[in-house]
Formats: sequence, structure tokens, C-alpha cells
Amino acid sequence: MVQVKVYGNRRVWGQRRGEVSDALHAALVGAWRIPEDKRFHRFLLLEDGDLVSPRSDEYLVIEIVAFTGRSREAKRELIRRVYDDVAPALGVPADDVELVVIESPAESWGIRGRSGDELSLSYTVDV
Repeated sequence: MVQVKVYGNRRVWGQRRGEVSDALHAALVGAWRIPEDKRFHRFLLLEDGDLVSPRSDEYLVIEIVAFTGRSREAKRELIRRVYDDVAPALGVPADDVELVVIESPAESWGIRGRSGDELSLSYTVDV
């Protein structure tokens, strides 16, 4: 299971949510072999002054929340794709993108009425 949270300035990113979602999903599909139809993205866009950072107005914070189990290499591949593919596709310098992968065990998730470790996924997590 993978969920994506994107934090950014509403004035900059409000009209570009689809573009950001497409670029991030392509990175996840490529790096972690997430199925094309498994897209769970949340945009937490903030008003001017609500995102305080020493970066530009284009600054994006991306949180990938996922089941535990992906290898160090898989996480590095996702990070590489975000900086080599996603940031340039969005026209954002690398300094204005931050990514964090947050993992938790499948049994800590509740999905479709059951514990995450009881689910049958159509893809593997241990990439």
C-alpha cells in the first residue's frame, strides 16, 4: 500500500494538482512497480504564509506513506526518479523539493474492513 501527501503553496500548485499527481505516480510505478490503477494522492495546499521555509514559493514537500518492506535500493530509486524526472517535469529546482518515505507495518493499516496484513495485494512490497 502506498499513499502520497503533497504539501505546497495553493497559489502555485492549486491548478497543477493533476500534473503533480501524474508525475509522482509515474515515479512510483517505475520505481516500485505500483499498479497504474493504485493512485492514492492527497494535496494539502496552503495559503500564503502557512508554509514557512527558506525556499521559493514553488517549494513542495512530498510524503510517501507505505507498508514496510521495500529495500534501500528501491527507496533510492524512487528518490532518484523524483529528482531526475518529477522535479524537471514540473520545472522545479531540486532545492525546492523534499521527499520523505514513511513506512509502517501492514498490520498497522486498516483497509477495506481488515488489517493490512490480511490483504491480498496485486503487487509485491518487497521490491
